Amino acid sequence: MPVLHVEIVTPESSLWEGDATALIARSSDGNFTILPEHTAVIGDLVPGVLRVETAEGELSFVEHGGYFQVNTDHDADATTATVLVGTAERTSDIDVARAEAAKATAEAALAATNREGDLDDAVLQSARDALARAELRLGAAK
Repeated sequence: MPVLHVEIVTPESSLWEGDATALIARSSDGNFTILPEHTAVIGDLVPGVLRVETAEGELSFVEHGGYFQVNTDHDADATTATVLVGTAERTSDIDVARAEAAKATAEAALAATNREGDLDDAVLQSARDALARAELRLGAAK
């Protein structure tokens, strides 16, 4: 029987590793699903919710972009999907109060930038990115 082994890794730790029936995520080309016996592929991940379906149920992780690689060993009848992300967390571990505070801070930074007429693209983009991360975490937690 074909096996799909999934590894989700950040620079700090391995978030999850185990056998799965499917890996579902989103790349710059759109949503995709990796199943056992998937062809070898490498691609990017855009920020979103990554889902892993296992025999015990579904796990979900909020990730803020990264890459994935799929390798298939036909002799062993095994497929390995490795997900490399800069930051990620299980949606069940999201601290909603902290995410709401981060959203409020980002919104205040954007409002201050607009009031002061600060046109520094780096400051503006940093505030937009922080707001997007906070909104993604809040959406995933619900």
